[in-house]
Amino acid sequence: MSRIIIDGNSLTLDDVINVARNNYNVELSDEAIEKVNKARKLVDRYVDEENVVYGITTGFGKFSDVVISKEESKQLQRNLIISHSCGVGNPLDEDIVRAIMLLRANALAKGFSGIRLSTLNKLIEMINKGVHPVIPEKGSLGASGDLAPLSHMVLVLLGEGEAYYKGNRMSGKEAMDLAGIETIELTSKEGLALINGTQVMTAIGALTIYDSLKLSKMADITASLTMEAQNGIVTAFDEKVHKVRPHKGQINTAKNILNILEGSEMTTEQGEIRVQDAYTLRCIPQIHGASKDAIDYVKEKVNIEINSATDNPLIFEEVEEVISGGNFHGQPMALSFDFLGIALSEIANVSERRLERLVNPALSNLPAFLVEKGGLNSGFMIVQYSAAALVSENKVLAHPSSVDSIPSSANQEDHVSMGTIGARKAREIMGNARKVLAMELLAACQAIDLRGKKKLGKGSEIAYSIVRETTEKIVDDKIMYNEINKCEDLIISNKIIDAVEKEIGELL
Repeated sequence: MSRIIIDGNSLTLDDVINVARNNYNVELSDEAIEKVNKARKLVDRYVDEENVVYGITTGFGKFSDVVISKEESKQLQRNLIISHSCGVGNPLDEDIVRAIMLLRANALAKGFSGIRLSTLNKLIEMINKGVHPVIPEKGSLGASGDLAPLSHMVLVLLGEGEAYYKGNRMSGKEAMDLAGIETIELTSKEGLALINGTQVMTAIGALTIYDSLKLSKMADITASLTMEAQNGIVTAFDEKVHKVRPHKGQINTAKNILNILEGSEMTTEQGEIRVQDAYTLRCIPQIHGASKDAIDYVKEKVNIEINSATDNPLIFEEVEEVISGGNFHGQPMALSFDFLGIALSEIANVSERRLERLVNPALSNLPAFLVEKGGLNSGFMIVQYSAAALVSENKVLAHPSSVDSIPSSANQEDHVSMGTIGARKAREIMGNARKVLAMELLAACQAIDLRGKKKLGKGSEIAYSIVRETTEKIVDDKIMYNEINKCEDLIISNKIIDAVEKEIGELL
C-alpha cells in the first residue's frame, strides 16, 4: 500500500495530492509520536494543577475569562465541537476533505497542540479507512481558523454528524462502525487543537494550486495551437526580447511556446505576412508569465502553511510554556488565494480574446464562426458567448475576499481574513478558466483544419492529434457542449500535457 509518513515539517504538495486523490495511507513518524506525547504531558500537568490557560482551563473567544474546572473539561471540549458545527451549503468534495484531514493531522504531528496521540491516530485511521466527514463548504471566517467546517470533521470522531463511506452518505456513527473505528471522547485542549487552524482554506488552495500549475502549462499548449491557426509571428518569442525584461514566468513562457512550435509550417516570421500580431498573441509570454509568477508565489506560501502549527494556544514543551497567539489567522493565505484568483482569471481572459480572434472573420480571415456553411450553421458562435460569460463571472469572483472583515465573538475576534472564501473563489475561477481553455482548444483545432492543416510544431502536433482522437472537424452544427466537455476532460486528465512533455521535455 502506498503511504506517506508525516512529521509536521516535510509534507509536500505531491504528498497532499497522493493522499487526497490517490488514496495513499498516512503514518506518523517516530519523532512526531515523541513530540505529541511530550506536549500532552504538559497539558495534563496544567489541568491537574488547575492553572488558568486559555482553551485548556478556560472558555473560548469572548468566554476566555471564564474558568472551567477539571471535572468539566471533557464537557467543554464536546460543547465546543457541537456548538461550532454551523457550516452550511454543499459538502466539500472528497479530495478536499481528505486533504483537510491530512493537513490537520500534519499540523498536530508537529507537537505544539497538546492533543493525545490516541486522538491523532483516530483521525489518521479515518483517512486510511476512507471515512470522509460531510463538511459544508460555507461558514468559515478564516479566523480563528476554519472553526465551523473543521468542527464538522471532528463530529464524526465523536460518532456524530455525517460522513461518506464507500460512496454512501450516512451518520457519522454508522460510518465509523462500518469502518471498524471506535469513536472517542475528547478531553482537555483536544477540541480546540482539532478545529483551530487554517486547514480548510489551505486544503482547497493546495489542490487549486496543483491544478493551476497544470493549467498554466495547458494554456501555453492551447495558445500555441491558436498561434498556428492564426499564422502567428514567432519572432516576438525570441529569447533576446525576454532577457531584457527578465521576469521568470515571461522567459519560461516564451521558451515553452518556441519549443512547442518548433518545426511548424503554420507560423510566420516578422514581416512575412504582417509586421506584428495583436497583443493576445504577441504578448502571450508577458500575460501567461505574470500569472505563472503569481501561481509560484502562492505555491511558496502554501508550502509554508501545510507544515505550520496554526492552532491556539501553542504548547512549547521544552521550555514549559503555553502561549496564546494568533497563528490561526488566515491572512497569509487569504491574500495569496485572492492573488491566485486574479492570476487564473487572466488566463481565462486572454484565452477568450484569442477565441474571439478565431471566430471573428474580420480578425482571422477564416470562415465566420469557424464553419463553412454559415447562416445555415452557427458553428462556434455560442462557444464564444459561453466563454465570455465565464470570463465575466470570473471578474466578479476575482474581487478580493481579504479586503473585507466582519468582527465576531462580541468583538474579541475583531479582524478576520475571509481566507476560506478566497480559496473557494479561486477554485471556482480555476474551473471556469479550464472550461474557457477547453473552448479555445476546440476552436484552435477547428481553425487549423479550416486554414488547411500543414505540418504543426513538435509539441502542438501531438496536442492536435489527441484532440482529434475524441473530436472531429465540425462541418454541420452539432451539440457543442459535448465537444467542449471532451476537451475539458482531456485537460483534467493531463493527457495532453503528459504527451507533449514526453516529446519535447518538461514545460516550464
